[in-house]
Amino acid sequence: MGYPVSHSRSPVIHRLFALQTGQNIQYELLQVTPQNLESAIAQFQRTGGKGLNITVPHKTEVLRLADQLTERAEVAGAANTLIFQNGSIIGDNTDGIGLLRDLLGNLGLQLAGCNILILGAGGATRGIIAPLLETGPESITIANRTLEKAQDLAERFGDSANVTACRFNDMPPSTHFSLIINATSAGFKGETPPYPAAAISDGCFCYDLSYGLTATPFSRWAAKHGAARSVMGWGMLVEQAAESFYLWRGVRPNTSAVLKQISVTAS
Repeated sequence: MGYPVSHSRSPVIHRLFALQTGQNIQYELLQVTPQNLESAIAQFQRTGGKGLNITVPHKTEVLRLADQLTERAEVAGAANTLIFQNGSIIGDNTDGIGLLRDLLGNLGLQLAGCNILILGAGGATRGIIAPLLETGPESITIANRTLEKAQDLAERFGDSANVTACRFNDMPPSTHFSLIINATSAGFKGETPPYPAAAISDGCFCYDLSYGLTATPFSRWAAKHGAARSVMGWGMLVEQAAESFYLWRGVRPNTSAVLKQISVTAS
């Protein structure tokens, strides 16, 4: 469920997971406006639905509709996965673990001791900060159009003094970022926000949580401004989907096989 959802490749991924693991499932896209979210989830539950993925812009709003939240969802303050069990709704967040499995496992990055910049302060960012902190980075900077939203997130993870906030156009001038993650939703709309070109330096790895059959605006921007490598979020999409699939079905699919079938990378 999301608004919009027409871009999503999740049905293809879950179909491949089901074929691989011998599971009998039906997975569809449901475009739901924010004002209809609660009734749509209730209807899905009434008709026997077993689980939902939740995408923008519903990841924070859906928390109040869950009967129980996992620690990952509580820490993130956002949920992308709902599990329906015994009449109850359990909210979880698989975005963070999906991102880490792609960055560390599929892409072979080392994040300990590095400086990370996250662009955007919405639900997607909420889901990835805590898992990124577990890798031991030197710092995480959250940049956003409006400072207040970024500051609210930085304060949410305030126990870690290395999480700070700034506006897009007010970057720390002396910080060398090893990893820049685009967590804005601009890619879905074909937009290129005023990303801080000064943040890119030699050896910088740029990762877009968005994905497309052609390079996203952020991927093109990163390549234009000298990023060492620019990657779209196909790997995260597959890895977070695999975690959701495991939560629903109790079977963990082989992600590498599926990623080879659906991934598109902009370099």
